[in-house]
Amino acid sequence: MEPLHIALIGCGTVGSGVAKLLLEHPDRLAARAGRALTLKRIVVKHLDKPRPVTLPPGLLTTDLRQVLDDPRIDVAVEVVGGVDWARQAMLDLLASGKDVVTANKALLAMHGSEVFDAGRRHGQTIAFEASVGGGIPIIGALSHGLAANQILSLQGILNGTCNFILTGMSETGSSYADALALAQKLGYAEADPTLDVDGTDSAHKLAILAQIAFGVNVPLDAILCRGVSDIQQDDIRYAKELGYTIKLLAEAWLDVPPSKKGGQLALHVSPVMLRHLAPLAQVRDAYNAIFVHGDAVGSTLYYGRGAGQMPTASAVVADLIDLATGRAQRTFQTLRLWSDNGRNITLRPTSTVPSRFYLRLMVGDRPGVLAEVAHILAENGISIASVIQHEAPEGAEEQAVPLIIMTHTAPTGSFTATLEHLDGLDSVMGPSVYYPVGD
Repeated sequence: MEPLHIALIGCGTVGSGVAKLLLEHPDRLAARAGRALTLKRIVVKHLDKPRPVTLPPGLLTTDLRQVLDDPRIDVAVEVVGGVDWARQAMLDLLASGKDVVTANKALLAMHGSEVFDAGRRHGQTIAFEASVGGGIPIIGALSHGLAANQILSLQGILNGTCNFILTGMSETGSSYADALALAQKLGYAEADPTLDVDGTDSAHKLAILAQIAFGVNVPLDAILCRGVSDIQQDDIRYAKELGYTIKLLAEAWLDVPPSKKGGQLALHVSPVMLRHLAPLAQVRDAYNAIFVHGDAVGSTLYYGRGAGQMPTASAVVADLIDLATGRAQRTFQTLRLWSDNGRNITLRPTSTVPSRFYLRLMVGDRPGVLAEVAHILAENGISIASVIQHEAPEGAEEQAVPLIIMTHTAPTGSFTATLEHLDGLDSVMGPSVYYPVGD
């Protein structure tokens, strides 16, 4: 068969990994694809920039038009990152008759409908396994392996930077600032880590997973998003005392009506307290994991490196093999992603989602405070499951002491509204801290 001719758009960390696989393992890849995977062109910003891969002469160019105008090139791999330039490049590539493989989760989360409509309009295919979970084949699992199921829930640790930080805070007792500094030193966090630590990166990936699993085009502003930058060592310690570990989770839950048609989908990204022995609680360092529950298969777990040069390159090249064999084209035509194929599923308001909660209040160390707090919780229908209140140092004057409360299940909106009343009490010193409990 004719070789699959490939262009790389970008040759940074991931692009260099893709080039490395294509150039160093041609026989292995050809055997699995049924034909050669041939790298024909690499578009970069700077020709003389050092790269961690030895490239044959003549591959590099700074001109995207050399790809767009070359009818021999079958597929372009977009690993340049960012949104605006990458979006236009992808639209131009599809219009020029190229299939596209991308690892760009922000682009898909923000402009998925536009680029997928363009792909269908021009008769081209978009493959994107590397956009979520790095080397974990979660896109393939949802679109192929679990195709017989109605997915009922997704829970994922989707950001290795945040998981590395929380692992350090839990296991070594380091502060958030120190754990972040170590993550940056080791290359797990960017110099500006905002998109990771504020939950945005996880929200992008959750929006993509929701499209695959539920057929719902989720606007990013519909995903309630809390990051890890405000987590304090005190709450890590109290969580341990209660038998829990704090993890940043991206979660989607489908509430299916008795008719089993349609349903309501709730989504959020938030630090969540998990029992120590829960599978996701045991995911350490920069690893990712996704827990998927289907109505037929039950619970399944997918675990591995969620980022990095070679894990992500592994997913990109897997997409190239699928394009070479024709599998990706059939999947693209059949699933019709980002086309409102989950039209019977609506988004559920976050305020109505029930959960248990961990609540920490700093209160004055004097009689009656617990009764006052319990009264306000009861007035708002929030039932207390357990309480921890450590003693103040002996002989100390009145000061703030932590009051830790675990609640029974309550609607999220009722609970957060109650916090406003609690924070307004004279006996409560400083804003309350809370996290959902993932029992």
